[in-house]
Amino acid sequence: MQEFVGVLCLTEAAVGESEVELTTEGCVTLQEKCGLASVDLVNLPEGSHRSVLKTIEGRKKRGRLFVPPIRMWWVGAGYKTRNVDPSALTPPSFLLLNSRPQLLLVISATMAKDMTLLWGSGSPPCWRVQIALEEKNLQGYNQKLLSFEKGEHKSKEVLEINPRGQLPAFKHGKIILNESYAACLYLENQFKSQGTQLIPEGAAEVGLMYQLIFEAQPLAQKIGEVLYYNWKVPEGERHDSAVQRNKEALKEEMKIWEGHLQGCGDFLVGKSFSLADVIIFPVFAYFIRNGGSEERYPNVAAYYKKLRDRPSIKKTWPPTWIDGPGMGTLKDI
Repeated sequence: MQEFVGVLCLTEAAVGESEVELTTEGCVTLQEKCGLASVDLVNLPEGSHRSVLKTIEGRKKRGRLFVPPIRMWWVGAGYKTRNVDPSALTPPSFLLLNSRPQLLLVISATMAKDMTLLWGSGSPPCWRVQIALEEKNLQGYNQKLLSFEKGEHKSKEVLEINPRGQLPAFKHGKIILNESYAACLYLENQFKSQGTQLIPEGAAEVGLMYQLIFEAQPLAQKIGEVLYYNWKVPEGERHDSAVQRNKEALKEEMKIWEGHLQGCGDFLVGKSFSLADVIIFPVFAYFIRNGGSEERYPNVAAYYKKLRDRPSIKKTWPPTWIDGPGMGTLKDI
């Protein structure tokens, strides 16, 4: 079920060509500036009132546009808000509210009440699924925060969805996707037409995106081997040489990623936020959270700082990270 959150009406003069181009990429820029969950571009060529109204999923009733009451925003000297009931307006009146705007940005959300996510705070796999849900503008899903420390990830509730007793445990209706990569890819595939497009258009960018997201697996593994060595290996079987070997392996891995990010813009692939960012940002955040050096890896640090305030990331920031820094285990890497 889709609910209308709002419609943003803009004129080119109000936004300014130099600040935000009236293109899909420009909408993404505007989305970030305004802290909006989702923006979709709808062009308004002359005489296209009816097709545009159909695009925003209104439906006609007795010759008038009939959609639920929504809140409308538009940009002028400042942000102004006004409640509007489009069912009381004919389509031309609806479009003339802001002196024939050049475009409409339709902000909508799909209510995902048939989705369930069991998750743990600070887990990169859990976090990436949360980010994907936000980017696809899927709201109202059932979720529950569980404690790793209390062993709640081994509870019956989790095991019924994920027999491995791991988080995330995610299902959409009867479809279960417990691997975070699978869940993210599934959400983009099933909800392509809404929210952020997470798979780029060009073949080169698509190839790079897939290459990077699968390269993130050894990165996460090597971070884990350093962080959890003492937890996984019995005391009598621990060796300093193994600890050092794990640290050296992680150092080499981080050098590779520092190279990947050399000359990188705001995102890992091209000029748009993609699945590569959804999947990899939580791993870099986890590295820095646990003492990873921003000085030794300036490109990683710059990327982290560019994305940490993105609405989908900020909204899903791990609650256990809010009070202060984590362990300094990775400070020597």
